[in-house]
Amino acid sequence: MNLENSIGIFDSGFGGLTVFSSITKILPNYNYIYLGDNARSPYGDHSFETVYQYTLECVEWLFSQGCPLVILACNTASAKALRNIQQLDLPKKYPHHRVLGVIRPTAEVIGTFTETNTVGVLGTRGTVKSGSYVIEINKFFPEVQVYQQSCPMWVPLIENGEHDQEGADYFVQKYVGELMAQAAEIDTILLACTHYPLMVPKIKAYISPEIKLISQGDIVANSLADYLVRHPEIANNLGRQGEQLFYTTGDTETFDQHASVFLGKEIQSRKLKR
Repeated sequence: MNLENSIGIFDSGFGGLTVFSSITKILPNYNYIYLGDNARSPYGDHSFETVYQYTLECVEWLFSQGCPLVILACNTASAKALRNIQQLDLPKKYPHHRVLGVIRPTAEVIGTFTETNTVGVLGTRGTVKSGSYVIEINKFFPEVQVYQQSCPMWVPLIENGEHDQEGADYFVQKYVGELMAQAAEIDTILLACTHYPLMVPKIKAYISPEIKLISQGDIVANSLADYLVRHPEIANNLGRQGEQLFYTTGDTETFDQHASVFLGKEIQSRKLKR
C-alpha cells in the first residue's frame, strides 16, 4: 500500500511518535507515513556524517513513498543533518520537496515561556554537542541565557521500556541535577528530544513546581499548521484521506508495543528492510 502525497514523519526510533501524535491531533485529515529507524537507534552518539547519511537515506525513502513534505521529528537529525539536506540535497535532486525540523519552531517560541531569561535544555549528546539550540534561541531571543545538559541514558531507558521503572531515577536525578547546578535562575526546561516527554513524571520529582517543563509536540504541530497556511502550493497537493502508515527498520512487534504507549492506541507497523 502506498499513500500518495503524504506528510512523512521521521525519527531515529519511537520518540517522534510524540510529535506525530500532536500533529495528527491538530491536522487529522492529512495522510501520514511514519518511519522509525529503530535498527540504527539511538542517533545521539553518532558522528555528524553518520547521522546525515542515515537521515538522508530515510528521507529519500519517504520521498519515494510519495511524501513531498518530511518532518524530522528527531532533534539529533535536525541538529546534524537538516541543514545539509536543505542546502545540498534538495536544490540538486529534490527541488519540489521540503524537509523541516523541530529545532527552529521550538527556538522561535521558547523565550516566551521564561521570566528570568534563563532556559535549560535537556538533550542527547549529539544535540547538545551541536550547539544548535544555543545558536537558534539566541537568534530569536538574544537576551536569553541557555544552559545545556546531555542525558545519554534516557533514550536507551525509554527504548527498552524502563523509563518508568525505579532504576531510571538515578539517571533522572543525575542529569537534572547537573543542569540546575549550572544556573539556579533556570525557570524553563526544554525537553530537546522527542523521547523525553515519557520521562516527565520522573523529571517533575526533581525540579521545583515553578519550573516550566516544555515538550515539543504541540509547538511543532502548530508550526506545521502555520507553515501549510503560508505555503498553499504544498498544502493543496497533500492527500486528505486521514490515512496513516507506520514503518520501522527494526522489529515490528517491538515497535507496535512501544507505539501503543506513545500513541495510546494499537497500530500495526510494517518492516522496512535494508
